[in-house]
Amino acid sequence: MRLLPDGYIKRVTSTIPFGYELTDESATFLKPIPEQIAALEIAEGMIVDEGISLQAACDWLEYKTERRISVPGLKKHIDKKYGKRDERLGNQSSSLLAR
Repeated sequence: MRLLPDGYIKRVTSTIPFGYELTDESATFLKPIPEQIAALEIAEGMIVDEGISLQAACDWLEYKTERRISVPGLKKHIDKKYGKRDERLGNQSSSLLAR
């Protein structure tokens, strides 16, 4: 079994996640870009704390890292890592309220 260097992740889709890049060494593993990951963590915190909108975070990330991330892409990342907005805020699901 091959050991991965620190921070590397296995590539599971054709899309390269924000904060990672392909390497010349392997097409199956992605190398972390520490500056992008740090900026993403700052943006995540501001979004989860309701400090800024997804669009503002995307614009800031592009300015800070010179790499673009779409609003739906950032939302998907946030929802996967922290749960959907209603869950994070402790609200019931809108489908439960409709009953």
